[in-house]
Amino acid sequence: MRPVKQRHLGRSGLVVSRLALGTMTWGRDTDEDDAAAQLVAFREAGGTLVDTADTYAGGESERLLGRLLTDVVPRDEVLVASKAYGVVGPGPMGRGTSRGHLMQALDASLKRLQLDHLDLWQLHAWDPVTPWEEALAAVDTAVSSGRVRYAGVSNYCGWQLGATTAWQRAGQFLPGRAPIVSNQVEYSLVQRGVEREVVPAALELGVGLLPWSPLGRGVLTGKYRDGSPADSRGASDHYRRFVEPYLDDRSTSIVDAVLTAADGLGTSPVAVSLAWVRDRPGVVAPVVGARTAAQLKGSLAAEDLVLPDEIRRALDDVSAVQLGYPEAMPRWSSDDLED
Repeated sequence: MRPVKQRHLGRSGLVVSRLALGTMTWGRDTDEDDAAAQLVAFREAGGTLVDTADTYAGGESERLLGRLLTDVVPRDEVLVASKAYGVVGPGPMGRGTSRGHLMQALDASLKRLQLDHLDLWQLHAWDPVTPWEEALAAVDTAVSSGRVRYAGVSNYCGWQLGATTAWQRAGQFLPGRAPIVSNQVEYSLVQRGVEREVVPAALELGVGLLPWSPLGRGVLTGKYRDGSPADSRGASDHYRRFVEPYLDDRSTSIVDAVLTAADGLGTSPVAVSLAWVRDRPGVVAPVVGARTAAQLKGSLAAEDLVLPDEIRRALDDVSAVQLGYPEAMPRWSSDDLED
């Protein structure tokens, strides 16, 4: 298996591996031994970007990662990304993107991770209550204080990404204004909604995309074709509703196409699905989560795969997202504007 290649994260100097390690299940479904084995396998394969959040497993994901960066893999060999927004305490100040909550959440994340800074700090979701200028000012403070190196967002739609990125860019010549370099969004063969507005905005603004759930919440592995296996997320009380939206006829057709492609290429459906999203315009690093090191190694095998054009086009066709006005405006010529 070839070492994982590296890419710049958006229009920034931050270079990350083009596959990121997700830790959402760490501390809940993935114990410390399995997490350690994953982190070692990821690093040995050339992976550098490890993604977590303050809400994952009630903070246990960050705590576990912090211990592993002390005892298993040196901190300076990985890039740590975390997020803030979700509910971590009682009352209105225990959530959201107010200045008070974000500053408190950042300090708490650093304490759990046993770090003095994050390489990438992301606003986990758009806050409809707090003025976004206030949230961005808090991000600026985090960067100027040295506690954060680069800033990103997550789950932002096209106009939200455009507003926040343009606001930060407009003040780029002012002291302390931190650019937005990434948007972490759900993106896979069974979820291509970001292609309507988010992908064009990201390409225009120089923002790198970090796809979460690039395997379609596990559906693209093919394991749900004949029902939900007893040990799968789809069979668990905690994740069943997370998987169910993609157990429909459209997803079945897409999974069938992935399995056909994998069979023809002599590889796995995991590798096919990851290679497809990895090479989409604007994508920097799909974020892959796994319960075991063996599962992670299956994802890392995608590094060796480049999809032939005919297979990529077939997957594009079977999973195509419907575009319309205004995101798919026709290309007008000057002649069209004449009376």
